[in-house]
This record gives sequence, C-alpha cells and structure tokens, in this order.
Amino acid sequence: MGLANTAEIVDLLFSYMPKIAEERKMDGLLILMADLGRSLVGADRCSLWLIDENKKELWTKIAHGVDELRVPLRWGLVGHSISSGNTICVDDAYSDDRFDPSSDVKTCYKTKSVLTVPLKNSNGRVIGAFQAINKKEEPYHFLNHDIEYLNLTAVYSAKTLESALLTKELEETQAEILYMLGEVSEYRSKETSDHVIRVAATSYKLAKYFGLNEEEANQIRLAAPLHDLGKIGVPDSILQKTGAFTPEEYDLMKKHTVMGHHLLQNSSRPLLQMAADMAISHHEHWNGKGYPNGLAREQIPLASRICAVADVFDALSNSRCYKEAWPESKVQEFFLKQRGCQFQMELVDVLLAHWDDFMSDYREK
Repeated sequence: MGLANTAEIVDLLFSYMPKIAEERKMDGLLILMADLGRSLVGADRCSLWLIDENKKELWTKIAHGVDELRVPLRWGLVGHSISSGNTICVDDAYSDDRFDPSSDVKTCYKTKSVLTVPLKNSNGRVIGAFQAINKKEEPYHFLNHDIEYLNLTAVYSAKTLESALLTKELEETQAEILYMLGEVSEYRSKETSDHVIRVAATSYKLAKYFGLNEEEANQIRLAAPLHDLGKIGVPDSILQKTGAFTPEEYDLMKKHTVMGHHLLQNSSRPLLQMAADMAISHHEHWNGKGYPNGLAREQIPLASRICAVADVFDALSNSRCYKEAWPESKVQEFFLKQRGCQFQMELVDVLLAHWDDFMSDYREK
C-alpha cells in the first residue's frame, strides 16, 4: 500500500470518527459503521450483522437499500464466519456451497464477490460480522488489503458496539475510538497497543499533579493516544528497523510529526486540535533543540510538553523491538540529566516526586 493510499485511508477514518463519537442512536451508529466499511474496501454494499441471542438469529438494519433483515444464526456466508470466528473471502458467491441466495431473491440483487469479517468483543466472543458485497473496481473481487482494512474497521467497531450495547451511553465510546486510532500507528510499528493507553494514563497523572483541573487533564488523556498517528505514513522498513537509523532514515522518521499534524489540523474540535498540537510538537525540546520546528519553552503547548515526558517515560520503562526496558534508576538518571534540556524542569520534578505512583503499573507487569 503506497503512502498516498495510507493517507487517504486515515483521512477517511477521521471523517467518520467524529460522527460515530457523536451519534446517539444505535441505528445511526450502525449505518455509519457500515458506510465506513463500504468506503474502505470499495464495495457496492456493506452490512453489519449482529447476533440476537434471544431469538438465535442474525439481524441487520444497515444493508444498503433494504430494510431490516433477519436470518437464522448459521445462515449463509455470514453465519459461517460468525460460527467459525474466521474471515471468509470468496470471488464467486454462487460457486460456494455456504452461500444462501435467498436474500438475493428477496432483494432482487446479484451477489458476486463477498468479504465477511467477524466482530469480537473484548473477551474474544463473536458478537456479529461485517459483510461487504461486490467489489466495484477491477479485478471485481476483494484483495488482501481489503481484508486488512475491514478487519481494522471490525476491531474498533466491535469495541464501540460493545460499549454502546452494554451501557447505552454512546458518549463513553469517544475515548475508545481515540485509543483505537492511536493504536493504528502502534500496529504498523509492531509495538504493543498498550503503549497508547499507558501514555494517556501517565499524561493524565502528570497533568493532575502539575495542577490542571479534571477537565483539562482528561482532555490531555483523550488526545494523547494520537501523538504518534503520523507514523502510519512512515515506511515499514523504517518503523520496524531494529538497528540504528541512517541520517536519511532518521529524517524520514521525524516527518511523522508533520504527517500527524496534517491529518488532525483541519478538525474544528478542540480535542482534535490539541491532538494535532501534540502530534507535531511532542518531540520539541524545552531548550529549543528538538524537532520539527525548534520550539522552546512556552512556545511548546503544555499538553505536548506533558505528552513528551509520558511518551519517553513509557519508551524507556518498557521493552521495544530494539532494546530491553531500562532499570528504574537509569530512567530516573536520564530525566534528571534532561531536566531543563529536553523536558520542562517542573514536569520532571513532578515525575520524580511521584515516582512510585508513575511506576506502579510497570512494576506489576
């Protein structure tokens, strides 16, 4: 997948995520998710099927151009995908014995290529499935990158649906969506998705100890997972390299700050504006020797200064593909050395003054 295509995919995700986060009705939420899936894979139709445990049926209200459909639990390709927990991709539905043409008869439609991806909740239980039908462009069947895109969509869709179904409070899905978008960059760089969760938690603690109020600290917690979003535009050969970068490779890696800002800067939402600031300035240094713009001191947004400390703290305290986790004493020594250089002095003081609290999650691993 080329860089331009990657940027288009992320732009599409961000065009839908605010709408999904704001949607208050389940029907509207499901329609948005199906539209997103259809756009990502270039399908003629996309449906999000859910399991009705009480009736032992599958149902959907979001098959494009049709009303609600209800079918037996193990019906057709979608039923096989849900029962097996596996992705199914076929080029010619009518040549596959698992396909049931009855829905085509009801809707006067001709199914050809089909891609079905199960949705699993946080416990790994299948709760439904995406089904994309009829690839619209040549070669008119779904390819490996389509499977990857729909699987990615299924991951955050399943978590969002689980939250909505359990709590009926769709506001709570906003944080999950932002975390999941943050996980996209970690997915490509082969780091653990827990990284964005830990950076968010550490940023929140730093903000609170620094004296920010609950609302301000929570905004930073929500925006922090997107600080490395621009890594999605960095080639795999660089993201996954275990050795030292060449000067040219390092220059390319540094561009993730500008890429992340570009993807977020046009949002009118204060939260995403904060995330845009974090993306471009979390590698700026207090002494002005960071990148990409050489900002110094209060020229760097406070949220970015906080995120920078949290990001480096997590990177040093955890194993990565290129290094082992540092001992606590060595991490403390690093922050003392960089106090007033890479990091704002007062933020380092907060980190060291509450060291046991910040390290508690890492010691329990």
